[in-house]
Amino acid sequence: MMTTGESRAARFGFIISKQVGTAVVRNTVRRRLKAVCAEALPGVPEGTDVVIRALPASATASYAELRADVHRCLGRLSQVPA
Repeated sequence: MMTTGESRAARFGFIISKQVGTAVVRNTVRRRLKAVCAEALPGVPEGTDVVIRALPASATASYAELRADVHRCLGRLSQVPA
């Protein structure tokens, strides 16, 4: 995560390697992460760039588990120096 200080909406990027699973599984994980991030967007400061790397365990994680992990990590934004 990096706060750029720019006056624009926060951006999210996803890294989902083939180790996560087949194309169908990777796309499912990506769609779930996109939905979680869209839900969390209002709480993320302007100008923040967030990159999420999905680990192989994310292939079997439920939406609620992914959501909890993303929210836990986004909670660290207040600890990141500007």
